[in-house]
Amino acid sequence: MSFIRSLQVSVPVLRPGHFYCADNSSHKQCTLVQMVSWYMKQIHILPLLLLTACFGLNRMESQTLYFPPAGPAWEAIDPVAELNWCQENLDTLQAYLQERDSKAFIILKGGKIAVEWYYDSFTQDSLWYWASAGKSLTATLVGIAQQEGYLDLDDPTSDYLGTQWTDCYQDDEEKITIRHQLTMTSGLDDGLGDVDCTDPQCLECLAEPGTRWAYHNAPYTLLDQVIAGATGSTINGYFATRIGSKIGALGLYVKLGYNNVFFSRPRDMARFGLLIQGKGTWDGTPVLSDTNYYNLMVNTSQEMNKSYGYLWWLNGKGQHMLPGLQFTFNQNLIPTAPDDLFAGLGKNDQKVYVVPSQDLVVVRMGNSAGATLPALSGFDSQLWALIGQLPCTSSTSDPGPNEGIQLVPNPAQGVTRVQAFPEGANWILRDLVGVPVARGLSAEVPLTGLVAGSYLLTVYPEAAQPVTRLLQVN
Repeated sequence: MSFIRSLQVSVPVLRPGHFYCADNSSHKQCTLVQMVSWYMKQIHILPLLLLTACFGLNRMESQTLYFPPAGPAWEAIDPVAELNWCQENLDTLQAYLQERDSKAFIILKGGKIAVEWYYDSFTQDSLWYWASAGKSLTATLVGIAQQEGYLDLDDPTSDYLGTQWTDCYQDDEEKITIRHQLTMTSGLDDGLGDVDCTDPQCLECLAEPGTRWAYHNAPYTLLDQVIAGATGSTINGYFATRIGSKIGALGLYVKLGYNNVFFSRPRDMARFGLLIQGKGTWDGTPVLSDTNYYNLMVNTSQEMNKSYGYLWWLNGKGQHMLPGLQFTFNQNLIPTAPDDLFAGLGKNDQKVYVVPSQDLVVVRMGNSAGATLPALSGFDSQLWALIGQLPCTSSTSDPGPNEGIQLVPNPAQGVTRVQAFPEGANWILRDLVGVPVARGLSAEVPLTGLVAGSYLLTVYPEAAQPVTRLLQVN
């Protein structure tokens, strides 16, 4: 396992974006993607060969979900013929993703591939980074380490990192636990400058652990060292043996500055999403078998930000906080998405969404779709508005009580009106990160002074559920 231990050594940078090739004794330069690809082969080739050889021998009775075998084979489902999705709306979604600088986009329905699109020169075998979407993977590895008895969430972090891993007094430092790292409630000050810095002088105590939620990268990143200290394995070795070899996924954490950034192919991210949709079980094989941990991971972990579990973002909680801010938005994380959606969200719009009620896993990799944000962005709401429009509506079905509520015109400039506006209702217009920009009590929605772009208008009837519509302002 010397090749795994070698991953702990920092990668020597030669010129921007280039490194020493690990497999070349002449120190030929190679790109980060080439280097990641080489290390992935070293870590995964043996377990994947073994997995491929015996994959069908120990399968339990068939599951509701389809799980693909190791390798490129993956059953598909026709979204038009079998799911009744409208081709026109699929085309609109595909064009939108291309406009927003996407590299890869996958929708799994029941585990089968319904949509798989690649853009520019990106392919099924191309590597890309997960950014903070990789937090969800780390949370899963922590759960596995706990189920194997290597650690307990209520252990002080200093049990694994040693004392003085922060700049706090020792009594205060010892109050910080692994659970606080998972829930972003360490109490460490995220306002000192570099939120990625894991050096002790960057980690000062600001609040009692568990009393303040703040999206702070450094305490999260140190979970990799907690896993290593508890298990005796590197984070890459632990991923390869506990998850990668079991679900047929390749991937690698790479040290970039202070951060450990996970790289993989798009389908590897989709495999991970499918594992989580399967509640930690892959085709009858337990991977994360601790159901209590799983349930805690994908549900509200603390009261400050109800839309955050153990490094997973949660929809449908009625309020959320955002990275870098210390106030609460009183609406769902992604108003246009199903309430039971939960997600790994990464910088530049790296996304893995899981929707149990609709049997969906959705993956997006690419460059930033708009403003560069560390997790949630306006892209999430726009994307799910378009996904929600994929099913073809039947002309013989009875309309729902709020189906007539539409915005006309849309796109609009100057003013739009709420069609079928309920008597006694009110509305709130928000930007795509949840900030209210206008309110009203009538069907008319004035738009003068608003910057061109996408907004969400939520209508609140007196005796019915709120209805949210996407509005494009020209």
